[in-house]
Amino acid sequence: MDDKRRRARVQGAWAGPPKNASRPVSRPSPATVIPHLGANEQIVPDKIFEYKESSEVHRRVPDPRLIEKAGTYEISTSPSGVSRLRLFPMFIDPSEVGWMFEQLHRELPWKQKTNIGPDGPYHEPRLTCWYGEVPYTYSRSTMQPNPHWHPLLVMLKDRIEEVTGYSFNSLLCNLYRHDKDSIDWHSDDEPDLGSNPVIASLSLGETRVFQMRRKPPPEECGDYTYVERVHIPLDHGTLLLMEGATQEDWQHRVPKEYHDRQPRINLTFRTMFRDMRTHGTVTAGQSSVDSP
Repeated sequence: MDDKRRRARVQGAWAGPPKNASRPVSRPSPATVIPHLGANEQIVPDKIFEYKESSEVHRRVPDPRLIEKAGTYEISTSPSGVSRLRLFPMFIDPSEVGWMFEQLHRELPWKQKTNIGPDGPYHEPRLTCWYGEVPYTYSRSTMQPNPHWHPLLVMLKDRIEEVTGYSFNSLLCNLYRHDKDSIDWHSDDEPDLGSNPVIASLSLGETRVFQMRRKPPPEECGDYTYVERVHIPLDHGTLLLMEGATQEDWQHRVPKEYHDRQPRINLTFRTMFRDMRTHGTVTAGQSSVDSP
């Protein structure tokens, strides 16, 4: 009997509490009482975190200005003067521009010019030819005088002079054979062009984007990141006139592209002043502008 009672006591100790037994209710522990604080006083933390806006100036790279329609555009004003563009889409009648392109592409004396850059000689990524009474030197390489103008070039020069009111005596012809042909950033600011030269640029063939960027102020130390930019698609038969301080205050280029492009001819008429020549050549304002 004693053995049965002993086993019952052991088994009872293993059993859980009765189902109807009430469990103790948990109560929140009383708040910590700080004797030296009054009833309306609060604990102030040692550090206070406050948001302060950064004083660093965030500069945004401006989107390029797109110019596509006919008109006159004053793109900047500076102590050098007003930089002005005049755009003439379809300057050459669509019924004529096709045969003009074909004749110039076939008959002009196109050559690939060799320039001298910091790393030695290199070939320009395009073909060129020069017309004018004086030689033309840029990137440490000279194009010899060529007074024998093609008759079609004379006709185009006369038409441009009649419409614009300017006269020109020299011409640099450029042939961009495909999408990889290009010209890098530069200004047409050679001494023999004089002050505020006027450049008349006539495009024939494939459309390419003519890009411009404003020269940065001295405090930017040559950084072009935040300068103003202009993009102009130059279509078949379009004339672009650059006037005023455009060459003084801006650079331009025709970049390489990553899509197939057909040939494009660009005729850049300008006026050269003989009395400004140094040692019988024209010294360009840029160096190695076509280095790959």
